[in-house]
Amino acid sequence: MKLQFLGGVREVGRSALLVNDSLLLDYGMLTGNPPQFPVSRPDPEAVVVSHGHLDHVGLIPSLLSGRDPPEIHWTPPTQELALTLARDTLKLHGPSSRRPRGGSGTQGGGYRCPFTENDVKRVTEVSHTHGYGESFETAGHEVTFYNAGHIPGSAHVLVDDGETRLLYTADFHTDDQRLVSASTDRPDADAVVCESTYADVDHDPRGEVEARFVESVRQTLWEGGTVVVPAFAIGRTQELLLVCEAYDIPCYVDGMGKEVTQMLRQHPAFVRDADALDRAAGHARFVTSHGQRTRIAEQNAAIVTTSGMLSGGPAMTYIPAIRANPTNKITLTGYQVEGTPGRRLLETGRAEIDGRVMPVSARVESYDFSAHADRDGLRSFLGAYEDASVFVVHGDRCEAFATELQADGVDATAPDLGAVVEV
Repeated sequence: MKLQFLGGVREVGRSALLVNDSLLLDYGMLTGNPPQFPVSRPDPEAVVVSHGHLDHVGLIPSLLSGRDPPEIHWTPPTQELALTLARDTLKLHGPSSRRPRGGSGTQGGGYRCPFTENDVKRVTEVSHTHGYGESFETAGHEVTFYNAGHIPGSAHVLVDDGETRLLYTADFHTDDQRLVSASTDRPDADAVVCESTYADVDHDPRGEVEARFVESVRQTLWEGGTVVVPAFAIGRTQELLLVCEAYDIPCYVDGMGKEVTQMLRQHPAFVRDADALDRAAGHARFVTSHGQRTRIAEQNAAIVTTSGMLSGGPAMTYIPAIRANPTNKITLTGYQVEGTPGRRLLETGRAEIDGRVMPVSARVESYDFSAHADRDGLRSFLGAYEDASVFVVHGDRCEAFATELQADGVDATAPDLGAVVEV
């Protein structure tokens, strides 16, 4: 089996792995202004997509502009999430975009969208959806999805070319979340391409993280303040709405997370507790217009809103509105990539809004609601593949983690960008 690593190696983002020159696993972008794309645009017979996050699915429509587009395989939620993200990308960066700055919270343009509205429309024409455990044939390979425990519809991808069995883990979690159950399937494989996002981190137990978050939010609300909760629209927003409902915290939800929440309710088989998600959606108050935001920013409530790293979205309205009052609070709920406004806020106590740097008197806190396996989770997962070749990807310290695995007798390597290997 031939593997070509087109992205997502020694970095987090733009995942793309070409198998036997014919089957492409994921095709995403590394967000930034401008973003970075995989190092080449392949011409595969088929594409298999692990899950609906921008760094894994963001460029799929760009593969469909030719006369003979590849078929696409994914789970039903992943298909809908991919379309949601594609439409949002077109809205922000398409040829008709005005690339606004300011209160709307969009990033503004720094690049031209690499696909068109027609490309997005073609997605459903070549789409094939599959559930977990349902094997299918494509591009001369047998492929099977297994629950990856990351977000609804996320999958480990097992690829069998008749000689070699490859397990592409994509992003996964080995502990239960409120939204999705943990990854538990460990199919036999000769080679494993394994993510390593948190290979140097030990997550605190989720129950402890929740308890600290809830106590902090309740304290702020008791003091009469407002809590802005920046959150990724896909997965994290729904997890936090579930937490707010479970602890009866009054909350609003704004941004793309609104649409995603309603969509995921239509796929109960891919969430851990569909009834709980329905209750959480009913408990939250959905923001329906930009004009509401100034009033809501004065409410004694939590506001769960995009973007998770403060790089756009309605958060760009709420943060300026609450920043001057030290009773208020901003609770970051996910990893803040270096160079993002969220990271700068954590490190400097100042927020960059519409190109202006503003001091923030509101308290700023960070909580680890990660949907990725930590060091112990990764090692536990790979314990089932002691005799397999392991390729470490999707992390900031892939080489270091591969070296650690080698010290324990694992045949592990961290491929370079563009590397071609035979397994």
